[in-house]
Amino acid sequence: MPITRSAKKALRQSKSRRVGNLKRINGYKNAVKAFNKLVAAGQIKEAAATLDKVYQSLDKAAKAGVIKANKAARLKSHAILSVAKKK
Repeated sequence: MPITRSAKKALRQSKSRRVGNLKRINGYKNAVKAFNKLVAAGQIKEAAATLDKVYQSLDKAAKAGVIKANKAARLKSHAILSVAKKK
């Protein structure tokens, strides 16, 4: 447990940041999973429609520092390639 006042404040900040980070992480993971399910099911038009949401969630996660920019770029690249392969 923190003892000093600054350590207590740091713990509060850390907890609130964790909540926001988990929200971003779950947001991009759910978007990617939903997209991958649509691609696997062969619903390419629906998957292409959700591609914007996937891009948006990945960009926001990268901007917030939850994931690295290269990981976001890699996931976006794999997403568009999976749509192109199925067409």
